[in-house]
Amino acid sequence: MALKDKYAELINAATSAGVANLAVREQDNVLYIDGTAPSAAVKDQLWAIYDKLDPNYRSADMVLNISAPTASEYEVQSGDNLTKIGKKFGKAWQEIYEANKDLIGKDPDLIQPGWKLKIP
Repeated sequence: MALKDKYAELINAATSAGVANLAVREQDNVLYIDGTAPSAAVKDQLWAIYDKLDPNYRSADMVLNISAPTASEYEVQSGDNLTKIGKKFGKAWQEIYEANKDLIGKDPDLIQPGWKLKIP
């Protein structure tokens, strides 16, 4: 079985999740998958798929090099809402609201472009 076939579920999941700069290459009987996940949650999902396909990582035939943004702050853009921002970072809107209550106040629907929100 070709390595791309063996790890097709992982490659497809990375593509579907919007992993940026996704590169899949085979070299010396090892498959390398590189890219940047849109969130830490997506990165964790990809590692969970890898773990399912190769428990204990014993095959030693694949290298998963997926990074995730470590942003702890996000600048609100026009058209944003907490749900949309949460999806970008793999967070529930409530988590972002709780981390920024001091700035947002009582109404989570009233965020303003230019505000810098903490992403927990």
